[in-house]
Amino acid sequence: MHINLKQSYLLLIFLMVQVSHGQKQQLPEWQPGFLDIHHINTGRGDAAFMVFPDGTTFLVDAGDMSETHPRTTSSRNAKLLPNRSKTAPEWIVDYIDRFLPKKQERKLDYALITHYHDDHFGEVDSLRKLAPGGYQLTGIMEVGTLIPINTLIDRGFEFPVDLKDGKVQSQERFSKDKYGMIPTLKEYWKFIAYQSEKVGLKNEALQVGSDNQIVLQQHPTDYPNFSVRNIASNGTVWTGYDDAFYTLFEPGEYHGENPLSNVIRIDYGKFNYYTGGDISGINGFGQTNLNDVESHVAPVIGAVDVATLNHHGNRDSQNPFYVRTIRPRVWIQQNWTADHPGEEVLRRITSKKLYPGDRDIFSTIMLQGTKDVIGGRLDQYKSQEGHIVVRVYDNGDSYDIYVLDDTTEEREIKSKHGPYKAR
Repeated sequence: MHINLKQSYLLLIFLMVQVSHGQKQQLPEWQPGFLDIHHINTGRGDAAFMVFPDGTTFLVDAGDMSETHPRTTSSRNAKLLPNRSKTAPEWIVDYIDRFLPKKQERKLDYALITHYHDDHFGEVDSLRKLAPGGYQLTGIMEVGTLIPINTLIDRGFEFPVDLKDGKVQSQERFSKDKYGMIPTLKEYWKFIAYQSEKVGLKNEALQVGSDNQIVLQQHPTDYPNFSVRNIASNGTVWTGYDDAFYTLFEPGEYHGENPLSNVIRIDYGKFNYYTGGDISGINGFGQTNLNDVESHVAPVIGAVDVATLNHHGNRDSQNPFYVRTIRPRVWIQQNWTADHPGEEVLRRITSKKLYPGDRDIFSTIMLQGTKDVIGGRLDQYKSQEGHIVVRVYDNGDSYDIYVLDDTTEEREIKSKHGPYKAR
């Protein structure tokens, strides 16, 4: 099926008519040539499931915050969606099963973990069940137990500090971490060892500068204008030329997980999509930090059509230089707390002084606390709740945004936006 801009517009009219008559619609099935990017909302952290134009499947993150933390179950944080009958990873897999291309093997060709925080890869606790391999089921470990993963990519474990070193693990910043990153990593390593033996899972660190680590697996020659470029990892940044890179941090210089996040850009013809975990670019005084990761990656990312908000739209992210440089037509916010977005972030990403032209903003959820504080400025969002699906057509010439209901297992279309013309 080949859908052009006119057909996309006609489909929009059709859906509007159906909705006006009270008829709920399902997302039309993926077809060869489509690039689908599903931002899944479970209320427990980031997860984005992608189907590339040839059917290659890719998952970015599998957030799963512990239900034992008062913060998780407070009004400050989102509820587990669509309901509590499954864990967040089980809901991610349920979603994948719903939108996996028909007549295709049930597996993930790739999974990418941006960094080792609970809302991106999971968190162990006393309530977690044990898998046959002896590891706790949480986050990507539970996802990968329920659906096979061929290649699991992360940021590695050795730089800027060796996370497998007992002396490093005993440092106060790790030993007193109330969110248990090191205990969760130990379960992650058990998972990798077991799944490598059981299903042949391959574990790799992101190769900065490469555009041949994450590639089309089914029919690569059919889509020569598709690629995934690795922009940054561990504070190491691609120069924009060949596969050359430079490093911002020295060995032993650990500033937390966020600046070490994996950063990628997906290109499909004219269409460009960016996602970069929890990198930031605003210092502790609220000023642009030109030495921070955002400022370094912005020039090599360049202008894009769609970008996810770094660090969920936290106050330390989306600095003016970064916003002006990547200037997306569509911003997507994956969040789970009343802290997101920071009002100053919203001011920056909507500023016509930073870059001219239209831009649409979508969020997976907007909590009441945020609405109480920011108020009417949030009306600038096109949607404030739901799974957000980017569907790209025409070899990257145009795309639509679908918002799906995240409160039911049917995941029906709540709204459709577009067509957008790729730039």
